[in-house]
Amino acid sequence: MSSVCILTDITAQFPQPTFPGQAFIRILPTRLEWGDQVIHDPKNLKLASFPPSARGGALPRLIIPEQQTLQEYFLRLSREFDHILAIFASNELCSLIQDSSRALEAMEHRLNLQIIDSQTISIGLGYLVQTASNLIAGGATAADAERWIRNLIPHQYTLLCTSGLSYLHASGYLDHAQATAGEILNFLPIFTLEEGRLTPVEKVRNFRQVMDYYQEFLEEFDHFQYIAFVQGHPTLNTESRLLRQFVQENFPKTPFTEHTLSSAAATLIGPKSISLFITEKF
Repeated sequence: MSSVCILTDITAQFPQPTFPGQAFIRILPTRLEWGDQVIHDPKNLKLASFPPSARGGALPRLIIPEQQTLQEYFLRLSREFDHILAIFASNELCSLIQDSSRALEAMEHRLNLQIIDSQTISIGLGYLVQTASNLIAGGATAADAERWIRNLIPHQYTLLCTSGLSYLHASGYLDHAQATAGEILNFLPIFTLEEGRLTPVEKVRNFRQVMDYYQEFLEEFDHFQYIAFVQGHPTLNTESRLLRQFVQENFPKTPFTEHTLSSAAATLIGPKSISLFITEKF
């Protein structure tokens, strides 16, 4: 029986801490840089240490491995596994898809490595990776798992709200004028990920209004497979409790989990963000 590896990046967060297919997952080694400091284990970086705004100083940055490093890592995995299924954060949010594709094309060795653009991040990405690994653990082939994940991606929805618009400017998603004006006016823009691209859908004044919008969005669906709420720092206890109660009362059979935003994802979307990840049944 051929062996299969599910490869992902450090922005992935998993719905459960342990699950059947966990042994098949590998995380691409990626570092963070903050000024002169190199952080090889981003889990040691607390969100509370992030500046609320990226203006006027250095901020943590996610550093994608260079092409040679990617090639060496792919070769190492190919010696351990017959097939590699790489599921990475949205190509619109991170260059890893593009860089990995270039590294693979430049290699003389032919590898059984398929790269999938998750079109999401954080728990959305982690859910796809966990699903793929569980399929492999259940006896599915690499081709079957890839087909299932590609069919699942269009049924995932992501809503994201952040007050740290200068982080989005630093990541290349907003221009300087938009980010500066939004932070000065204390706007809370809500984005959705449309084919992985941040698309503004609403602008509110406080996080309670954000939760109202999230609830209205949930009401547009009939059947869910999974719902997750992810928030940064500081924790919004009252607002998260209201959302939890809403889901429990209206969708009691749907698995619902809550998580703290990872430091790796925070470098891209800012530490003061709250996100809703939805997977509908299909």
